Amino acid sequence: MTSNSGPSPFSRLSLNSATTKKWTLAEAVDGCARAGIPAIGPWRDRVHEAGVDKAAKLIRDAGLRVSSLCRGGFLTAADAEGQAAALADNRAAILEAVALDTRELFLVVGGLAPGEKDVVAARQRVADRLADLVPFAVENGVRLVLEPLHPMYAADRALISTLGQALDLAAPYDAKAVGVAVDTFHVWWDPELKAQIERAGRENRIASYQVCDFNLPIAADALLSRGMMGDGVIDFATIGTWVRDAGYTGDIEVEIFNQEIWDADGDSVLATMKERYAGLVQPYA
Repeated sequence: MTSNSGPSPFSRLSLNSATTKKWTLAEAVDGCARAGIPAIGPWRDRVHEAGVDKAAKLIRDAGLRVSSLCRGGFLTAADAEGQAAALADNRAAILEAVALDTRELFLVVGGLAPGEKDVVAARQRVADRLADLVPFAVENGVRLVLEPLHPMYAADRALISTLGQALDLAAPYDAKAVGVAVDTFHVWWDPELKAQIERAGRENRIASYQVCDFNLPIAADALLSRGMMGDGVIDFATIGTWVRDAGYTGDIEVEIFNQEIWDADGDSVLATMKERYAGLVQPYA
């Protein structure tokens, strides 16, 4: 018998494993299976805990797909030893993405080197290390996904703060080799966001759409200011429409760093996540 109910409203929903930080990868996979969430975006620490091959089998046996792997990057070391270590780690991450059967490897590019104040030089090192990595990524069928982070993280985590900067950095390379992520927490404020999402669509570079809210007041640890959709200031309808109109049809990851959410029961978090996604995100995606 053929169902007339149509596709599930959650067919594109993915749990980024950072959202349920206290869960092991096996627990996150089981949680997704229980909740009817068809995809997962694991972080490498959880993959390493399980072992790469076991992690791939866990996900595969549960019938889930891997929307992305988080993360490589941190490409701004100023010394030869640090640069070599960064390249080795990123090449390992590319091979882990292959093992997990995902094309998308997130890169958080890194901030200033210790004691450094030369932002221009640090950004040039990002471009140089990206050039070093692209051939290996292409050889292995993995796309490097540049993620702009909110400017408050520029000094220590990502000297790319806007989607436009990420697209400029990606421009020398084929769109299948280097893409960009649209993460609502990081880019919602950008007055050029609509135009840059349109540009990313024209260039076929949107590799991931991540959603969570921007909560106020900013947490004492600014990393933990992400919130469940609907709890902060972000207009998901508008941004989601821009991403949709730019042609993006891939998975939509929910990635939240928030101590209260981390401390909550994981199944309850996924239930709330599905409810908010269905009401605030999916109708515009």
